[in-house]
Amino acid sequence: MTREERRALLGDDVIALIHARVKAAPEPSDELVEELRRILAPAADRRAANAMPAAKAA
Repeated sequence: MTREERRALLGDDVIALIHARVKAAPEPSDELVEELRRILAPAADRRAANAMPAAKAA
């Protein structure tokens, strides 16, 4: 979904509210960031393994 599509769907007021809430959120702890990396890394590995290999140039 493009930025323009999101804006059309949500509207400027909702987008401004989302931005304000994100700005007000505290920074995550280093421990949380590491835990999320451990959780998300296997998903990224699976996506990479399932990706179609690039066609070789002839």
